[in-house]
Amino acid sequence: MPTSLFGRLTLILVVGLLAAQFATLWFHLGDRTLLFSRGEYRAAGLPIRFWIHMALTLTAVIAASLIAVRMVTRPIQRLVEAADAFGRDLDSPPLSETGLTETRHAAEAFNRMQRRLRRLIAERSRALAAVSHDLRTPLTRMRLRADLVEDEVLRSQFDTDIDIMQTMVEATLDYLRGLRDNEPIQNIEIEALLASLVADEQALGRPVTLAEVRAAHYPGRLSVLKRALANLVDNAVKYGHEANLSVVDTPTALCILIEDRGPGIADIDLERVVEPYVRLETSPNGTAGGIGLGLAIAHDAARLHGGDLNLENRTEGGLRARLVLPRKTFTAE
Repeated sequence: MPTSLFGRLTLILVVGLLAAQFATLWFHLGDRTLLFSRGEYRAAGLPIRFWIHMALTLTAVIAASLIAVRMVTRPIQRLVEAADAFGRDLDSPPLSETGLTETRHAAEAFNRMQRRLRRLIAERSRALAAVSHDLRTPLTRMRLRADLVEDEVLRSQFDTDIDIMQTMVEATLDYLRGLRDNEPIQNIEIEALLASLVADEQALGRPVTLAEVRAAHYPGRLSVLKRALANLVDNAVKYGHEANLSVVDTPTALCILIEDRGPGIADIDLERVVEPYVRLETSPNGTAGGIGLGLAIAHDAARLHGGDLNLENRTEGGLRARLVLPRKTFTAE
């Protein structure tokens, strides 16, 4: 049994046609002995004109059925494509509100949902930007006043709290920028991107290595991918003591691997750790573990490109982050 609507409708039409043809033959053929002789079917006795009529009717009805089924299922396919495009890009064009009544109603409902989501995200971004702007002024005043405190221990505590607040504000804004990024798509040289990232990390004395890269250009958003990879490398160094990068490129997907030699993550936490504000590590000052947005940013960057971020524990110890980016999803402008 076909699993698609197209296949099932076509099968129903063809089966119905065959049943109608044989029913016509049974009831209207004059000499039924041509069909049955001693309980056996005698195809050779059927008139040639019947077989010609059968073949022409079958061909015509199948052709008409395919066209009709395609007309019925095409709007559903367009709706699927529009929903997938909207999931990757909030600024994707609205769905055309044409066609049959049911098709227009579905397109209108989808476009209304699209407009509401855009408005909701825009309002949230504006509110957060306003709050962050308003927070920077009192944070600056607090830092200046903390410098006037004579007690070094108390001044250090003030500075720590201010640093935590500033880190939270900046990380949250960085996360929201990743959710809504209007950067145009361009062909990215993966080897140059990774080499630049590794060189910057090594300049800071961090144990980051890169295996030989053999990868074709990838059409994507450069700053989004760079931010995602930087977060994955930072997590690997922070919790796994080192970061080893490698690339597996195939005609269907580009896969970037970041491996470390840390304690890994409990299997039960592998999926939820990529959610925003989920932290598995806590620290006394509240900053060593971040605020739980690094993996969320990387995960959203992968989804923005139609891919995914997979985390798995290595059998030899440590964690492997697999950033999978499918090809033929975007076209560079």
